Amino acid sequence: MFWKFDLHMSSQLEALLEKDDVTLTELMEEEDVLQECKAQNHRLLVFLSQDTCMQELLHLITTEPPAGLEETRRFKHPNIACELLTSDVGVINDKLGGEKLLLDTLYSFLEQPPPLNPLLASFFSKTIGNLITRKTEQVISFLRGKEGFLGLVLNHINTSAMMDLLLRLISCVEPAPLRQDTLNWLNEEQLAQRLIELIHPGKDEEKQSNASQTVCDIIRLSRDQANQLQENSEADPLLAVLESQECVGQLLDNMFVGERTESCIICGTQILLTLLEIRRPGVEGMLDVCVQGHERCVNSSILQAIQPHLTHYHQLLLDPPRSPHTVTPMLTSLGVLEVPLGNCRLHVARLMASLLQTTNTSYYICCNNTIYNNTVTLELCRLNTINILLDLFFKYTWNNFLHFQVELCVAASPGPTLPLPSVPPDISTHNPLVTHLFQDCRLVLRILEAWEENDKMQAEGGMRRGYMGHLTRIANTVVCSMEKGPVHSQISSLITELLVDCKGRWETFVDQALTEINRKNTVDLVSHNLRSSSEDDDRQSPFPKELSLQQTFSDYQIQQITANFVDQFGFNDDEFSEHGDNIKLVNRYSYAGIYTHTLWCVCMHVQAKTAAFEACTKEKIQSFDDNEEEDIWEEREINYTTHTKSRTRYTNTHTHSHT
Repeated sequence: MFWKFDLHMSSQLEALLEKDDVTLTELMEEEDVLQECKAQNHRLLVFLSQDTCMQELLHLITTEPPAGLEETRRFKHPNIACELLTSDVGVINDKLGGEKLLLDTLYSFLEQPPPLNPLLASFFSKTIGNLITRKTEQVISFLRGKEGFLGLVLNHINTSAMMDLLLRLISCVEPAPLRQDTLNWLNEEQLAQRLIELIHPGKDEEKQSNASQTVCDIIRLSRDQANQLQENSEADPLLAVLESQECVGQLLDNMFVGERTESCIICGTQILLTLLEIRRPGVEGMLDVCVQGHERCVNSSILQAIQPHLTHYHQLLLDPPRSPHTVTPMLTSLGVLEVPLGNCRLHVARLMASLLQTTNTSYYICCNNTIYNNTVTLELCRLNTINILLDLFFKYTWNNFLHFQVELCVAASPGPTLPLPSVPPDISTHNPLVTHLFQDCRLVLRILEAWEENDKMQAEGGMRRGYMGHLTRIANTVVCSMEKGPVHSQISSLITELLVDCKGRWETFVDQALTEINRKNTVDLVSHNLRSSSEDDDRQSPFPKELSLQQTFSDYQIQQITANFVDQFGFNDDEFSEHGDNIKLVNRYSYAGIYTHTLWCVCMHVQAKTAAFEACTKEKIQSFDDNEEEDIWEEREINYTTHTKSRTRYTNTHTHSHT
C-alpha cells in the first residue's frame, strides 16, 4: 500500500542538472543517467544534445583512454557514452546524424592506424550502425561522399567490429530502392573482389578469417533477402559477383597457386561450402537438383570453377600443409595420435560431401533425350578421392566428424531415393560413381572386414570402434539403395558380380548381424510392457509413433496412482471383495474407469476434509466487519498471558501423553 503515499524523491541527477557548472563526467557517474536518457528526461536531453557534450561523447568512444587508469574504470565512461549515443532517442539521433561536423568526428576513428582497440571499435560500429538504421539517407550519403571509406574498413577487417559495419550496410538499409543503390555503390567499389583478395597466404590469418566470414555472411544475407523480394526485383550485384566463375576461380588460385597455408585453404573452403548451400530456384544458369524431395539449385559456374582444382584438394588429403596442429602428436583420452587428421583435411572431406550431394544428384540431366555426366563427379572417380576418404575413415577410428562426412559421401553416391522427374522412365540410369564405389573402392568388402575385426576385438575384451555407428548406417544405405532408387538395379547387379565368398558373407551379414543391430537400435528406451495384463500389449495406441514415450509415461503415472490408491487412502481389501471381478475387468480393458473412480474418491475425500475443517473453524473465527477500517499503525498493548497459558497447557498435555 506504499502507492498511497507520495514517497517520490528527486534524484541526484536532477540536483546535478540544477547546477550551472555541471559537467558530463559528473552526470555519467550517476547510476540512473542511462535510464533517464531512455525515459527521455527533457533537461538531460537538452544538456546532452549540446555541441560540446556531443563532441565529448564522440571523443570518448573514438580515443584511447589513458593507460594509467584501472582496467575496470578505464572503459567505464566510453561504454556509458556509447550507450547514450545508441539509446535510440530521437533528439540524439537527429543531432548526431544531421550535423556533418559530428559525423566527421565519428568517422575519424577509421583513419587511425591499425590495429584498432577492439572495444572502441565495437563502440564505433554500434554507434554508426544505429545511425545507418535510424538516419539511413543522411549517413549513406555521408559515407558515399568519403573517398576511400571502403578501403579504411577493409584495412581494419582484422577487427571483427568492421565485419558488423559492412553487414549493416547490406542488410539494414531501407527502403528497397535505397538498399539497391547502396548495393550498386558497394559493387562499384568492388567490395566482393577486394574481400577475396584478402584471402591469400600472404595476409594475416585473422584478416583472412574475418574476410572469409564476411563473404559467407554476405552470401547468406543476400540469398535470404532475395527470397523475400518479388521475382521481378533487381538481382543482388554482390551475390552475382561472388557466384561468378571468375570470382570463384580467383579464390581458388589464391589458395593453391604459390605457397599453401592451412588458414588460407580453410577460409577459402568455407566460402565454397557456403556457395554450395541451398538457394532460390528459378535463376538463369542454375541446375535444378532434387534432393530427397526438396528443390536445390546450385550455380553451374561454381562447379565449373571448382572442377580444375579438384586435383589440388585430392593432394591435400594425401599431404596436408604443415602446421603445429598436424605435426605435433596429439594426446587424447584414448592415447597419443601421432599424425592428427587436422582441420584442413576435415574441411576437404566436408567439401567433397557437399560436391557429391550436389553433383551426383544432378548427374541425371535430360538434354535432347540423352544423359550426360557431371564433370565434377567423373573427376572425383578418376582421382580415386572417395577411396582415400574411406582409408581415412578406417584409419582415424575415433574422429566422428570425419566419419559423418564420409557417410554423407557414400549416401550421396547412389543419388536420391525418390524418382527424378527429369529422367524419362524408359532411359537406363547408370551411374559411374556407384560402379567406382563398389568396384574400385571395394565398399562391400571393407564393410565386412571392418565389422569382423570389430567383433573379434570385442570378443577379446576390447572396445567397440568409434566408427561402428556410421558404418552401420552406410551398410543400411547400401541395402536401401538395392531396394529402391534410380540405381537399385545397378547396385543389385554389382552385388551379384561379387566373388561367391564375398557375396555369401554379405548376405549372411545383412540377414544376421545387420538385422540384429538394427533391431537393437530401434528398441525403445522405455518398455511398453508396464501393465500386468498381457492383453494390453495388443492395444493400439491412439497417439502418433513419435509420442509413444510420452504416452508410456502417462500410462505409468496412472498405474502408480491406481496401485497405491488403497494404501494412501486407508481402504481395506474386504471393502472391494464384492466388486473384485469388476475391478479386474476394468484393469484389463481400460484405465479410464479406474482413473475416473480414483478421481471421484479423491474428490469425496477432499470434500469431507473440507467440511470438517470449516465446521471446526467456524466456531473459533469471527468474521471481520468490512465497514470498519482498522488503522494498522495504531499503537496497542500486546498481551502475552493468554499465549503463555496456552503454550504451557499444551506442553504439559504433550508431556503427559508421552509419559
